[in-house]
Amino acid sequence: MAQTLLMPKATAVWLVDNTALSFDQIATFCKLHPLEVKAIADGEAAQGIKGLDPIATGQLSRDEIQRAEANPNHKLKLSEPKVRVPESKRRGPRYTPVSKRQDRPNAILWLVRNHAELKDAQISRLVGTTKSTIEQIRDRTHWNAANLTPMDPVTLGLCSQIDLDLEVERASRGRPLPTQEELDATLQPASTTEKLDFSYEREEEKEIDANAVFAKLSSLKSTRKDEDEDDNY
Repeated sequence: MAQTLLMPKATAVWLVDNTALSFDQIATFCKLHPLEVKAIADGEAAQGIKGLDPIATGQLSRDEIQRAEANPNHKLKLSEPKVRVPESKRRGPRYTPVSKRQDRPNAILWLVRNHAELKDAQISRLVGTTKSTIEQIRDRTHWNAANLTPMDPVTLGLCSQIDLDLEVERASRGRPLPTQEELDATLQPASTTEKLDFSYEREEEKEIDANAVFAKLSSLKSTRKDEDEDDNY
């Protein structure tokens, strides 16, 4: 694994302020242009960047700096790291536990139906399957096609919601915008919805007859009075 310098510009700031190294030596070590190192020394660049001590981080030894200060042609070399970090392996198909492999066809069917924009390679990454299996489910030629039920792969635990959203977003980037015909097929125009025909008859307001109202109230009072008298007997 190739060694890389941590925070090269902050390291250059520290070397400019604390050593007698030449601009070329610092530029070569920090992978910067000599003019950029000169601008750092003049205060024209890297303003506000705190210097990072490469000795404290174990990237340079004091003896190495002294040798470079004594010899302008000497190139600084990174110190050997005390801890070796293994290089990350190339990510392959997602591993699916044996107990959940029987759910993969259901998850593939769900993805094919609900996210048609996903490519076969994306579906393969999400649920850990092969391209031939995806094609068989798309074409309904899978040996168990009659018994498959669409099921969300997130619910099944085959992938996370973040991974699914990320793949859907990637697939949607290159998709063309929907045409007017596609929009009309799913949404009704506003002019149609605003002119809905409601078939009901509006009742006409009737004038209130005050005499009829008072007569009805009087009859109710007399009826209630007769009932009270009957109760007293």
